[in-house]
Amino acid sequence: MKVLVIGLGGVTNGGKTTLAEKLKNMLPNCDIISQDDFFKPESEVETDERGFKLYDVLDALYMDEMVTSICKWMKSPGSSGVVTEKPQNTCDNLKNVYILIVEGFLLYNYEPLNELWNRRYFLTLPYEECKRRRSTRVYQPADTPGYFDGHVWPMYLKYKKELEENASMQVDYLDGTKSQEELLSYVYSDIIKELNKLRE
Repeated sequence: MKVLVIGLGGVTNGGKTTLAEKLKNMLPNCDIISQDDFFKPESEVETDERGFKLYDVLDALYMDEMVTSICKWMKSPGSSGVVTEKPQNTCDNLKNVYILIVEGFLLYNYEPLNELWNRRYFLTLPYEECKRRRSTRVYQPADTPGYFDGHVWPMYLKYKKELEENASMQVDYLDGTKSQEELLSYVYSDIIKELNKLRE
């Protein structure tokens, strides 16, 4: 049995969840873990001097629990409730390969996760497009006025810069303004190449 752990990180509203769901439908034995499921309750999230809840930082998440969940899945992917029926277009020789897609906005800035990835993808968006998409979404708690410019976007730039400055980190940057079909086609082909390498 072999496992492949794929990171799908990047900007808020970049299309990570949609891409992860579409890949899951196309790949054999595929499961998703979403970072959004590891947010601390609002009462435990720090507030800065402007009154902004600091959600876009590692401290707002139970990252150790996330690592534990991923490691647990890697030890016994078959028992994780993952659907093991094969999509029509996959070859029989992938039966004992299990794929985990981990999607979230802060995947590669937390050291304990970095030894787990087989592939890392990072979706990017220009400022205007990201702000436009963010304004169409409803969050709990809701974004307060100035929150995107005062917290969300600066944190995205900070963490992205950290990644870019880490020479040892192999990250495949994806343009989130491309069509979902284009992104899906690119990432799917890339994962299939990885799967073929595993089989060799």
